[in-house]
Amino acid sequence: MQVKALACELPATLGVPLSRLSTADIVREVQRHGIVATVSDKTVWRWLHEDAIRPWQHRTWIFPRDPDFVRKAGRILDLYARRWDGQPLTPDDFVLSADEKTSIQARLRRHPSTPPRPGQPMRVEHEYRRGGAWAYVAAWDVHRAKLFGRCELTTGIAPFDRLVTQVMTQSPYAEARRVFWIIDNGSSHRGDASVRRLQAAFPNLIPVHGPVHASWLNQIEIYFSILERKALTPNDFGSLADVEDRLLGFERYYESIATPFDWRFTKDDLAALMRKLDGDASARSVAA
Repeated sequence: MQVKALACELPATLGVPLSRLSTADIVREVQRHGIVATVSDKTVWRWLHEDAIRPWQHRTWIFPRDPDFVRKAGRILDLYARRWDGQPLTPDDFVLSADEKTSIQARLRRHPSTPPRPGQPMRVEHEYRRGGAWAYVAAWDVHRAKLFGRCELTTGIAPFDRLVTQVMTQSPYAEARRVFWIIDNGSSHRGDASVRRLQAAFPNLIPVHGPVHASWLNQIEIYFSILERKALTPNDFGSLADVEDRLLGFERYYESIATPFDWRFTKDDLAALMRKLDGDASARSVAA
């Protein structure tokens, strides 16, 4: 249907100074293009709803730029599925996902928060004083649902190495056959230099770098999202020490109820995604 086709165009290609199309915008455009003489907003919405077309919504994403994206992503997906180099992991192999959550502020509200009441939500004062900020460095044992974290004043090589030491000097990791660390390409653990540094300190540690701009493959980001929603929002603390207490206390609380994340994105899904992206890129090239 021509109306649906128009709704799937970017506004710029239609020559209108809009960033997104609403139902009312689409009605005006189909009339301007002579597709229909008259039609209601509700009718257009019903037509779009049939194919779940919602041009008024948008999401941001990053097209894969790493030329080695498939291999790097595939290694991580294999580890989640308990495999490495085509072989199953053994019971004394472990997989950790690690990263930093930066600038966790202590916002000292100028008036105490009030608890919820019948017909009234919790109220949090809008104005606050800044009480400093932590960099939270953490690791998640993918298959054991165990957490390890620490608060640091800044990110960097030394803070990350302290986390690694915190984990790798305790059982079962100290005596493990292999401990795989899934990490991104941040400056604290980037490139071959980080591999040499980490393995010099702990020979059984195997760093596994993800592709550039692919944090969605790193399971620690799931935990960071839970942490943000459940422990840090709203941000209302009496001091920076209170923030540290909350972060480390939530680790223990979450660990007591956690199970491994139900990760369902497989290498087959990755292959299907890459075929779709290749098809989209080819279509854009032909259109251009």
